[in-house]
Amino acid sequence: MRAWGAVLGGLVLVLVVLTGCAGPYQYYEGTGVHDATAAEVAGAWENIEGTRVVLRKDGTAQVEALDGSDFAFEDGWRLFGTGTWRLADEKGGQRVWLELTKRTKVTTRSPSPSPSPSAVPVAPTPTADPPSVYSWGFYVRRDQRDELELFFFVGDPDIGNTYVVSREAESSTEAP
Repeated sequence: MRAWGAVLGGLVLVLVVLTGCAGPYQYYEGTGVHDATAAEVAGAWENIEGTRVVLRKDGTAQVEALDGSDFAFEDGWRLFGTGTWRLADEKGGQRVWLELTKRTKVTTRSPSPSPSPSAVPVAPTPTADPPSVYSWGFYVRRDQRDELELFFFVGDPDIGNTYVVSREAESSTEAP
């Protein structure tokens, strides 16, 4: 009986270890949005960090200060350049696939605000050589007003932090 208890305890321990590192991103299947059109996605997108992404109707894109996704976000670089994009309808929902094909500039992200006045902000350490080409997979979701938002995960996947870009205030579905 003790042997069975040890085996069962061992199996439970293995399952806990295997599932303990599985954060929200690792099992994320998408937003369930399947009704967005390429014309609706085309336009200018921004976030509060100064990122700007222009998705043109002809499938070309302009990228300004866009951070890396997943663990690359922690490297602190921000890319500028041109590329292509496409809207894909996948099982879990739609995604915008953005490819930076020509990098024109690289900057680094500013340090995050300190959590307290006495804390010293720490700037991210950029990698020695930021990528000259890069790909992002933005998930497509709708906000409370039924407006589109695009996002991807950043940092440690166990945490589930998202990087959200919203329609630029002056932008319409008519992209430049």
